Amino acid sequence: MAPAFSDYSAALDFLYRQLPMYQRIGGKAFKPGLDNIRKLLSALGHPQHSFPSIHIAGTNGKGSTSHMLAAILQASGLKTGLYTSPHYKDFRERVKVNGQLIPQDQVLRFVNANYEAILEIQPSYFELTVALAFTCFREQQVDVAVVETGLGGRLDSTNVVNPLLSVITNIGYDHQDVLGDTLAQIAGEKAGIIKPDTPLVVGHTHPETQPVFEAYAKRVQAGPVLYADQEFEARMLGIKEFKSVLEITRNGQPYAQALTLDALGTYQIQNLTTALASAEVLKEQVPITDASIAAGLSNMKQLTYFIGRWQVLQEQPLIIADSGHNKEGFAEALAYLKQQSYEQLHFVLGFAQGKDHTALLQLLPKAAHYYWSRPDVPRALPLNELQSLVEKARLSGAFFPSVAAAVRAAKTKAKAADLIFIGGSSFMVADALHLTY
Repeated sequence: MAPAFSDYSAALDFLYRQLPMYQRIGGKAFKPGLDNIRKLLSALGHPQHSFPSIHIAGTNGKGSTSHMLAAILQASGLKTGLYTSPHYKDFRERVKVNGQLIPQDQVLRFVNANYEAILEIQPSYFELTVALAFTCFREQQVDVAVVETGLGGRLDSTNVVNPLLSVITNIGYDHQDVLGDTLAQIAGEKAGIIKPDTPLVVGHTHPETQPVFEAYAKRVQAGPVLYADQEFEARMLGIKEFKSVLEITRNGQPYAQALTLDALGTYQIQNLTTALASAEVLKEQVPITDASIAAGLSNMKQLTYFIGRWQVLQEQPLIIADSGHNKEGFAEALAYLKQQSYEQLHFVLGFAQGKDHTALLQLLPKAAHYYWSRPDVPRALPLNELQSLVEKARLSGAFFPSVAAAVRAAKTKAKAADLIFIGGSSFMVADALHLTY
């Protein structure tokens, strides 16, 4: 059966229509188990074995940590692949080599070359993007790839690599319908990425999850387990040219007096210490130096095309978009907001279904101006349901049919010294990034 795709847009449309996409429709697209991805990768000649990798899981921060590590590896002179999800503006954000999006013609060639296998195996959208990434990394002969899990770890489609290092950033409540209702259950799913004879870095120590990681690592005879927050401490010194400047200590001793991180948000501190701990472990296997760590982190956005986290979209009024979407991630963003200077705070918010929206709404300040909307995806929380939740939370504001309309209303009302925050979902941020400022 010959494929009929003559251009990139047609091939991409096929992917969106043919394959179930968790980010858009939710649990109906989730295919637990690794049988499908293994069948697909077998048909492709097992590209996952053609490059060394770092495998990263966690509830929050895995995307930021992945970009930090990729930047460090690139600054070390290594041709670096980076696989992350979801994307914001362009499908190709999911697959990057040295910060460059995968070429459109490579996506087209992949779909056309494997069209019959796709129809036969019927992979999920996520399974296919994983296979595409690994094939791209093989074709471009990367020196190393940073691979972020999608959902969970044990049954995640990325869990077919044999990495140099496994990283688990932290554990929080998210996707309980799939991963479990307790932190220990969720940690058990994330722990599935731990491999024999492979070191593990855990970003955050927690009494409910630490025994889970320790037991799993012992059972599979993993390499040493390092807890980043037990070894590294970072203190924010200030912000310079929209970059964070931090003082770092390691085991109580000076490590970096003024390390520059090309990202904003106090919540990035834990991600930074996780990345630093990972880089130190990797020094034994790849040519990372103190200088390349500093250079990579200082130029992370330029090196890796890092977007969507505390991203400044406009300065007057200041417009910030952040994709934190569960209680822990949202709380961290709100805590950082409290440290900002502004006359009036405006929120443009909307959510995806399947979250604890009541808990999120309880975190919001009553005095702010609110512009409620829904992102343009099937999983978006309908406006009528959102309105009911907003009323129960005793919040106010106007409701808009699109993110664009909500942002326009906020910009019309906001003064130059105000701050507009766009968030609640990565899909809200995605819609906002498509707007022209």
